[in-house]
Amino acid sequence: MAIVQASPLSFPFACIDPFLFAVYHDDKYPAGDDSMGPPKELLRGRPLGSDFGSASGWNMYHGRRVPGFPKHPHRGFETVTLVRHGIVDHCDSTGASGRFGEGGDAQWMTAGRGISHSEMFPLLDRAGPNRLELFQIWLNLPRKDKMVDPHFKMLWSEDIPSRELPTETGGAPGSTARIAVIAGRGFLPADAEAGAPTPPPKSYAHDIDASDVAIVTIALRAGARYTLPAARRGAATRRKLFFFKGASLSVEGRVFDKHVGIELRGELPAALAASADGDVELLLLQGVPIGEPVVQHGPFVMTSREEIMQAFSDYQKDEFGDWPHGDDAPVHARDKSRFATHADGKREEKAWPRAQ
Repeated sequence: MAIVQASPLSFPFACIDPFLFAVYHDDKYPAGDDSMGPPKELLRGRPLGSDFGSASGWNMYHGRRVPGFPKHPHRGFETVTLVRHGIVDHCDSTGASGRFGEGGDAQWMTAGRGISHSEMFPLLDRAGPNRLELFQIWLNLPRKDKMVDPHFKMLWSEDIPSRELPTETGGAPGSTARIAVIAGRGFLPADAEAGAPTPPPKSYAHDIDASDVAIVTIALRAGARYTLPAARRGAATRRKLFFFKGASLSVEGRVFDKHVGIELRGELPAALAASADGDVELLLLQGVPIGEPVVQHGPFVMTSREEIMQAFSDYQKDEFGDWPHGDDAPVHARDKSRFATHADGKREEKAWPRAQ
């Protein structure tokens, strides 16, 4: 049996080595005002600076005028931010910056020895709504790489392998499965995965043959079937499937009517099927475990308490570098398209994937 265990979905998602956790945000923001934030009258009564779980269907998080996460540090791990709807404006202490999202862009950031960055969610549409839907996934680094230089790489939506596949035998006629492979190999036909972008050079996922790290989204239309292939490293790979949207999912014949995280055996394929009642959406995270101690305190993830104390000391000295972006919650100009400016001066410019 491919299923090891299943448990109710939590926030954040409970992950297994080499992943630390994943969060899923789906905010239905209203129209933006001239500052690219919500109208001020809608902010009255909100706990600005710590606004989570709002019944309104959208959150300011740690933002005060524009939603998002102003300047904050990381050390010892990686973040992968996959934006399905909406915009993220990035700035960091290496001098880099960027804007990405709306259609499936991903930013892969190796924090390494330390970086401060901001992630703000500007509301560009004055007429609204401004939906923000994203995953942020934390991937651990092995001890030998926890102090590498920080680095980020853009995986633009145009370069991420994605394909709508016809349902497998037994599925509803005409139904499909859409598979997007942010990292990993073997989930789509070889031609679809050819030339897929690689993670940053010091990422744990960079050597795909060794780590077998995969980050995959799966959208099954009503009645569709898709078989998740066995992991390339077989039983050495641990994998977890997160059923986060939809009414009912079958995994190897076992039906789940509530959102769950399902640990699967890496050495076995797993047959997935959506019920005829509606679409379902899934996130797969897998990899060969790092197998080292994990000691975490907030935004620092190391292997010992002493290393955590050193991280705090180092951050207090220089906040992991200069902050050349003005305020702690910077956003880019409203008319700016997708772009990335890297610490070495390299610049990428991308048009919007569709009319904004």
